Order: sequence, then structure tokens, then C-alpha cells
Amino acid sequence: MNVIEYFGTDDREYWLSKIEECDWGAGKFLHKLLKNHELKKAVGDNARVLMLVDGEELISFCTFAEKDDIQPTELTPWIGWLYTFPKYRGHRCAGKLLSHAEALAKSDGVKSIYISTNHEGLYEKYGYAFFDTMKDIDGEDSRVYVKRI
Repeated sequence: MNVIEYFGTDDREYWLSKIEECDWGAGKFLHKLLKNHELKKAVGDNARVLMLVDGEELISFCTFAEKDDIQPTELTPWIGWLYTFPKYRGHRCAGKLLSHAEALAKSDGVKSIYISTNHEGLYEKYGYAFFDTMKDIDGEDSRVYVKRI
């Protein structure tokens, strides 16, 4: 298994079709943003889509970007759209993507990284701590987690 970056691959259409296979509504929205070339407009010009792959198999994906669904905010960067396909769950695949994003943040000189979610108990396993409850772009409460790098 290794992590590749969607915008850095030559076979974006193939990986886009794999993201589309996701059964999660937010993943379908990410697919739409990528297909319509709107992701960077939504979350920042330096947005990356990290994909944990095994050969041609997409195992897990997430975004690493300046913004996520908590806007406006000065908090940055964000990990978003974290998804692991069902048959790979329980093997800490998400942790591999989180670690990769954290390494990118560290190389950028970032001191903290954020996640907006409604999940409890998932990100704490990877060293994230509850930071605050904030309103997302739809006006809904979202739990914001932080990890100091």
C-alpha cells in the first residue's frame, strides 16, 4: 500500500471513477467537485486529494487543504472527506492517510492540523483532540478536532 496524490497522477479519470464508487454522500460530493474542476475553488488552490492505494485498488482517500466545511475561519490546514472503503475498515488505513497529511503539514512548517466531523471516538485514536464545536457552511454544528504537529 502507498499514498498517491490525485492531482499528481497521470490517470485522474481512473481514480475519479474509483472515488465515485464510494457509498458516502460526502464522497459523492467530492467526486462532483473533482469532476467539475471545482475542488480548489471550494477549499483552496493548494488542495490535495490523498489516496491510499494497493496497485489499482483504492482503499481510502481524504483531502488536505487550506479550508474545509468550517468557513470562514483562520484555522488551517484541514483534513477532509476522509473515507475508507468498507472491506478495508478496521485495519487503520485512515491512520496511514492522516500520517501522510501530517507529514505534509510538518514539511510546510504547520504547527496544527484540523478536522471537522460529527464522529466521536475515531480521530482520538490517531492523536486528535476535541477543539471546539463550530458551525459548518450549512449552519450545522460540527466537532472540530486538532492535532499539534
